Amino acid sequence: MRFFMYLIQFLRDMRSQKLRTFLTIFGIIWGTAAVVLLLAFGKGLHAQNQKSMHGLGESIVIMWGGRTSKPYMGFGRGRGISLREEDALLLKREIKQMDGISPEYSQWSTHMKYKKNAVTQEMVGIYPIFGEMRNIYAEMGGRFIDQVDLEKRKRVVFIGNQLKEDLFGKDEAIGKYIIIDNVPFLVIGVMKKKSQDSSYSGRDDSKAFIPASTFNAMYGYRYINDIIFKPKDPKQTESVKSQVYKVLGKRYKFDPEDKEALMMWDTTEMDKFVGNFFLAFRAFLVVIGTFTLIVGGIGVSNIMHVVVEERTKEIGIKMSLGAKKRHVLFQFIFETFVITFFGGVIGFLFSLAVVKIFPFFKLEEYMGIPTITPVAVLISVGVLGTVGLISGYFPAKRAANLNPVQALKL
Repeated sequence: MRFFMYLIQFLRDMRSQKLRTFLTIFGIIWGTAAVVLLLAFGKGLHAQNQKSMHGLGESIVIMWGGRTSKPYMGFGRGRGISLREEDALLLKREIKQMDGISPEYSQWSTHMKYKKNAVTQEMVGIYPIFGEMRNIYAEMGGRFIDQVDLEKRKRVVFIGNQLKEDLFGKDEAIGKYIIIDNVPFLVIGVMKKKSQDSSYSGRDDSKAFIPASTFNAMYGYRYINDIIFKPKDPKQTESVKSQVYKVLGKRYKFDPEDKEALMMWDTTEMDKFVGNFFLAFRAFLVVIGTFTLIVGGIGVSNIMHVVVEERTKEIGIKMSLGAKKRHVLFQFIFETFVITFFGGVIGFLFSLAVVKIFPFFKLEEYMGIPTITPVAVLISVGVLGTVGLISGYFPAKRAANLNPVQALKL
C-alpha cells in the first residue's frame, strides 16, 4: 500500500516538473546507452581483431633457421642454421607435447596459368596438418591437401580465393587443371574467405598450396623455408619451444640457450598482448560511460533537491503527524530510483536496438559485431544503481533532517 502511495506522490511531483524530469531521464538514458554500447562495441572490436589475427593461425609458432651467437663444441659464432623437412618429423617424434607440425617450402615467383589468364604468385609445399593450423578451410565442394596426396606425390593444388578470382573469374575452379611452371595441376579446393591482418610471406588468399612431397620432386630444394608447429596446450608453448631448441641444438651442434640460432614467431605472445590491450581499452570505455552516467545522476540529484524545496511544508506536516525520518528518507530515495530505473530501461532498450540494427550496415569487417554480454549488463546495472543511490541519498537525507516546526513556517 505504501509503495503505491509513494508512486502516486512521485507521479504528481513529476507532472509539475515535466521539462526538468524529461531532461533528467534523458541524461540517464544517454548515460546508460553510453555504458552498454561502449562495452558492446569494445567486445565486438576485440572479437573482430582476434578473428583477423587468428587468420594466420591460433596458438601457433612459426620457426626459421637463424645464426648462432655463441661458440659451441668447437664451432664459432655466426654459423647459419638451415632447416630441413626431416627436422619437422624429428620434432614431432621427440616432443610429446607437440600437437601438429608442418614444414613449409616456398617458391616465391611461380608462374600459374589457366587458359588465357596468367599470374605470378607464391606457391608453398606443406603437410595436410598445415591447413588446420593456419585456419585454411575449403569452400563447399572442395578439400585441402590430404595424406594420400602427400604419400603419392599427387599433382593437386589448393588455391586461395583471390588467386581463384584472378585465374578463373566467376567460373568454377574445382576439377579444372591449371599450369604451374609448365606442369599441370588439378584444383581440388578453393580457400574459404577469411579475415587475416598479419602474415610472414603474404596473404593466404593469393597463394597456391601443394603437397610437400610434390614440391620437393619438382624443385629439389634441399632446405625448407620454415616450420609451423602447435603445442597441444597453449600453456605448454614455452616448454615446447625450449625442447625445440634442445632437439635441434643437438642435431645441428648449437647451444640450446642460444636464442638466435632459431628465429621463432610465437603468436600466443601476440594474443596475450592484444588481450591485455583490449582489457585496458574496455576499462577505459567503462570509465567514459560512467562519467556520462554521472552527469545524468547530477541531473537526478538536482531535480530531487528542487522537489525537497517545493515539498518542505508537506514534509513538515508528515513529520508532525508522526512520520519518521526513515519514511521520508525512503520516499525520496524511492523516487530517485524510479527516475533512474525508467531511464536505465529505456537506455538499455535503445542500446539493444542499436546492436540488432548495426549488422545491416555491413561494417563488421572494420568494427566487428557489437555484443551485449552478461558482464556488460551487470556492470551497467551496478553503475546505474550506484549513481541512483548516491544521487538520491543526499536530497533524501536533507529532507529527513528537516525540523517539522521550521518546515511548516516556510
